[in-house]
Amino acid sequence: MDVMMWEIAGWAGAVAILSAYLAVSMGWLKAGKGFQTANLVGACAFIVNGVFHEAWPSVVTNVAWFLISATALVRMQAARGPAVAEPAPVQLPGVADTTGQLAVVEPPRAACPL
Repeated sequence: MDVMMWEIAGWAGAVAILSAYLAVSMGWLKAGKGFQTANLVGACAFIVNGVFHEAWPSVVTNVAWFLISATALVRMQAARGPAVAEPAPVQLPGVADTTGQLAVVEPPRAACPL
């Protein structure tokens, strides 16, 4: 049963990487987060399978593949920057409240007589 697990890992890695490559090549997917994640997962599965079979050239190639994908994902995350909160909606006097929040509207002040 253990041998079957390592073989399934290898085939799953092949499916992940080839599916991502096909999807980007056909224009179904942008070479973004999904593509890099599929490559990262596929490389991990290939590494596991390669170590089991002592296929060291494949292991080294997939460690590099993993590092390239991991670096791309980290850079994508950093490029997004910190999350920016949306400004609170403004409730204008005389306009129906559509925000779902309670609004406190002060009545206009009377002019002070001199």
